[in-house]
Amino acid sequence: MTSREAILARIRTALADVPAQETPQDVPVPRTYRRSHASPGDDIVALFAERVADYRATVTRATEAGLPDAIAAALRTRGVHHLALPTGFPPGLLPAGDWQWHPEPLDTPALDALDGAITLAAVGIAVTGTIVLDTGPGQGRRALTLVPDHHLCVIQAGQIAEDVPAALARLDPALPLTFISGPSATSDIELHRVEGVHGPRVLDVIIVETS
Repeated sequence: MTSREAILARIRTALADVPAQETPQDVPVPRTYRRSHASPGDDIVALFAERVADYRATVTRATEAGLPDAIAAALRTRGVHHLALPTGFPPGLLPAGDWQWHPEPLDTPALDALDGAITLAAVGIAVTGTIVLDTGPGQGRRALTLVPDHHLCVIQAGQIAEDVPAALARLDPALPLTFISGPSATSDIELHRVEGVHGPRVLDVIIVETS
């Protein structure tokens, strides 16, 4: 008997007492497992900011009124001038200055020639310090945030969920989802960290809070 035959035989034995007409939907599955690692009363915005910073990203907290100034400060700090601008990004949030905003559509060589990209976000996950993009308004297609070397992401405090299950409940699984936990980084077998291999080396996150 081959390994495959042995495995299939064990499956058939395990299913021997299951009625032929029974379907998976007929058997309720308990969903009482813990859905969050956050504790009651935790400041999930502060937790999100802390975890994002752990990944060597820069985190800024701003009000709606102060958002253009916060964006301008982040861009001046990085010395970037040419940024990809996704469709649907609110023009009123863009700061006045000598920055050049390059609207979509942009091909890969055009994206590669830019300093960075600015986007909104779909959801944030506090306990993992993760940002999720779903290509919605102001977020752009996936290449927009993977090709340029700098990603500036603006996320509303109300978009931050405690944990992964809570975040997934807010997302549409039919959309192309990109999960971002800090700047792009990887390590070789000797644990030498290399940044920018499969995405931007620099991630700036601005959390917008109600005043």
